[in-house]
Amino acid sequence: MSVVLQSSSGWVLDSQSLIDRGYTRCITWRGHQKSHVKCNFKRQCFHILKSHYNISGRVDGGHSVMTQKTEKSAKKRKRKHCELNQGEIDAKAFHEKDCRLAALCDIAKELPLLADEEQEWTQSLLTEEGGASHVDLFSKVTENIQAWAAVVPLMGEEYIIPPNTAFLLSDFTRIQPLVQCGRRFDVIVIDPPWENKSVKRSRRYSSLPSSQMKRLPVPLLGSPGCLVATWVTNRPSHLRFVRDELYPHWGVEVVAEWFWVKVTTSGEFVFPLDSPHKKPYEVLVLGRYRPANDHTSPLQTANVPVEDKRLIVSVPSALHSQKPSLSEVLKLYVGAEAKCLELFARSLQPRWTSWGNEVLKFQHVSYFNLGPADTSKAEATEDAADNRAET
Repeated sequence: MSVVLQSSSGWVLDSQSLIDRGYTRCITWRGHQKSHVKCNFKRQCFHILKSHYNISGRVDGGHSVMTQKTEKSAKKRKRKHCELNQGEIDAKAFHEKDCRLAALCDIAKELPLLADEEQEWTQSLLTEEGGASHVDLFSKVTENIQAWAAVVPLMGEEYIIPPNTAFLLSDFTRIQPLVQCGRRFDVIVIDPPWENKSVKRSRRYSSLPSSQMKRLPVPLLGSPGCLVATWVTNRPSHLRFVRDELYPHWGVEVVAEWFWVKVTTSGEFVFPLDSPHKKPYEVLVLGRYRPANDHTSPLQTANVPVEDKRLIVSVPSALHSQKPSLSEVLKLYVGAEAKCLELFARSLQPRWTSWGNEVLKFQHVSYFNLGPADTSKAEATEDAADNRAET
């Protein structure tokens, strides 16, 4: 059950279950042979057992293993120069491969753009026979319209794509396919790569100056009454920027601030509330898009009140910057059939469209456990789904 508890204060979420529900039916191909596989996100990513922790990633035999280290006030020691062991070599190779998406987006900038009238802005991920097609991930919105997840080869690697999902792998310079495909969204979740010292030191990803955030074409992507939710770091200047500059620039009215509270598997805060450095929570600023000159009919749910100061409590992922899915909690304010978009996404969700230069990052097959499925049960589920589709 992905929502463990719901009350007037907020929700307790099982992030692992929120991810896994998109992979109850998963298909892979070997040649032209289709087979069912059992697929789930690696549970060790959510084994946060102790508070006051620092996360470090290690790859052992091609599998990502997450370890925890208690914080210590001891002085940093210089590591003696020595040759890398096999585990460190694997980790380095995995990190370099994992960072390839952003680099490929940079290369794609050099490709010529077609004129708008010559361009088709969407494409199917799978062929009619079911296998992965040859797709242009950088200049078209790629769709998996099937009701099942698929393990597909892309750019020399294998990725697992959820059902009924769409994505565009690009940066700001190539975001126009998302705008040109003609979709207006009822929910837009934004997870910006905020500038901070930690990101600069780690070089995990490229950060973005706050001033550049205004370039996001939210008014062209949101339907009237669209719910906009932006993850904000605990730096006060970032919060003020979103509330006082960014949302007014887009025509978004601030309606609430929520808090994602990070806890261990035993329910303790991952950091003390009074920690001067890292806090056990992050802020989510919610607003409604209220276009001044747009007279189209707003969503029926556009006036549903969004309660302020609600809490989302969950065990965080050991993977850097992996946020919990908001699909379950936001549908209360936009309806179950809302069209949803995530900007600066690093993973995909069923029935969502996602954009970013690392949009496939956590879809890499190395983050999942794959095994043989109960074929009879899988086929029965597939037949039932097909029958519902026909009726």
